[in-house]
Amino acid sequence: ADGYYEYMMDECIYSTSDYSDMVLLKSLSFNKVVDVQYNSTVGKFVGYTEEGVKYAENFNKDQAILQGLKALVDTVCRHNVQLDDSAVRDKA
Repeated sequence: ADGYYEYMMDECIYSTSDYSDMVLLKSLSFNKVVDVQYNSTVGKFVGYTEEGVKYAENFNKDQAILQGLKALVDTVCRHNVQLDDSAVRDKA
């Protein structure tokens, strides 16, 4: 199983029932190491490796990417969490 392992993971994190503290984390990893991560609270990408710092610099220059990710908090995170929560609460 030689080769490379690259993946992207999106997480929607919250702790309040009104979702006011909803945070989107978008992590880009290579060989199980997170290179760069977007945090909607910070509003930009942060690099954690030498390569990740370069990616973060480039991504942060593009306002369209940053605005699109910021919008995902409402259009994806809150929307899907509300659907999931209502399905669970209706079963209780």
